[in-house]
Amino acid sequence: MLLSDLIMPQMDGNELVRRAKQLHPFLPALLVSGTVSSFDRAAAADAFLPKGASTPAELLDRIRILVARKRGPKKQVQAVGVPQMQVAVAS
Repeated sequence: MLLSDLIMPQMDGNELVRRAKQLHPFLPALLVSGTVSSFDRAAAADAFLPKGASTPAELLDRIRILVARKRGPKKQVQAVGVPQMQVAVAS
């Protein structure tokens, strides 16, 4: 998960997201900004939140959604090397 400010001194958040996604295409990215209130300026990210307009709970929910979306649905995984238990039923 990449969480970054949109406005930074030497590289803006959009450029950071573009470079990060070149290395990791499925990396979820969330940009925030205290001076920009429109997602149009944070177009490279998967989501945008204006600073101060969102509660910490909203930020955490947005992160959970992005991570879950990029991870995909849960899969049934069986531990390797652990034998299946068989239950005998006495009649």
